[in-house]
Amino acid sequence: MAFSSSQPPYLSPGVPFSGKIQGGLQDGLKITISGTILYSNGTRFAVNFHSGHSDSDIAFHFNPRFEEGGYVVCNTKQKGSWGSEERKMHMPFQMGNPFELCFMVNSCDFKVMVNGSHFMQYSHRVPFHCVDTLSITGAVQLSYISFQSPGVWQSNSAPITQTVIHTVQTTPGQPFPNPIIPPMAYPTPTYPMPFFTSIPGGLYPSKNIIVSGTVLPSAKRFHINLRSGNDIAFHLNPRFNENTVVRNTQINNSWGSEERSLPRKMPFVQGQSFSVWIMCEGHCFKVAVDGQHLFEYYHRLKNLPAINNMEVAGDVQLTHVQT
Repeated sequence: MAFSSSQPPYLSPGVPFSGKIQGGLQDGLKITISGTILYSNGTRFAVNFHSGHSDSDIAFHFNPRFEEGGYVVCNTKQKGSWGSEERKMHMPFQMGNPFELCFMVNSCDFKVMVNGSHFMQYSHRVPFHCVDTLSITGAVQLSYISFQSPGVWQSNSAPITQTVIHTVQTTPGQPFPNPIIPPMAYPTPTYPMPFFTSIPGGLYPSKNIIVSGTVLPSAKRFHINLRSGNDIAFHLNPRFNENTVVRNTQINNSWGSEERSLPRKMPFVQGQSFSVWIMCEGHCFKVAVDGQHLFEYYHRLKNLPAINNMEVAGDVQLTHVQT
């Protein structure tokens, strides 16, 4: 099994925003935009998929307008001329509120989701392979723009897409594609430690969990626990004094046998950032750290939907959690 990373995300980009889509649009590519609708004089915002940076060729113009009760205009511009508008007379966004907007590229159309719910489809009017630029304008503040390539996590099973969200810190020599601009009005939420959260719907094959943060400089250990009631289905426990990552399961307050072997050196480093991806499959968890597959852990608790809570504790500061 190989784990390959997608295009790095744009973190807290300024608006108006314009950025490259590496490799252009592909069938199965998913682009997620997270942000907040601002209270301002403007009553609109727009997401545009361009061929190049010119405004004369826009394959897909997605334009929520808050006037007249709220509606969304979609259109295509070719050689400077707009086509016929398609209007969705429904407004899924609210001013002052955060949102998550997802565009899935398919062979025949764009599928659009807002806050996890299907919103609309827009049939391609021009070849989508020509699109290589994304721009966003209007009354929004952006948290991140992420890219989910088809088959990012490749195994013997069907390809699974995996969102890649990096922490704010970067490895020297590997800068983000744009400067990181701190949000002005809506700072990144802080995660209290220890951190507890639910896993909506519990686990199931293809479910993915992301935990990103920074290891404290004097860290001794930390852990990520996926829990089923009082039991711990999966205990992920980096230990710096032992230079390893311990994995285990606790049932009825009794720990099982530890798993410690690693195929490469300890991936967690004191004082440095990390991103952990946990993918649940039918028979095991597959775990990658900073985009590199680390190990598999076979399920000891088989009732996956009952594994519906996560806790993180120890010598780390969290920057992003996705369950």
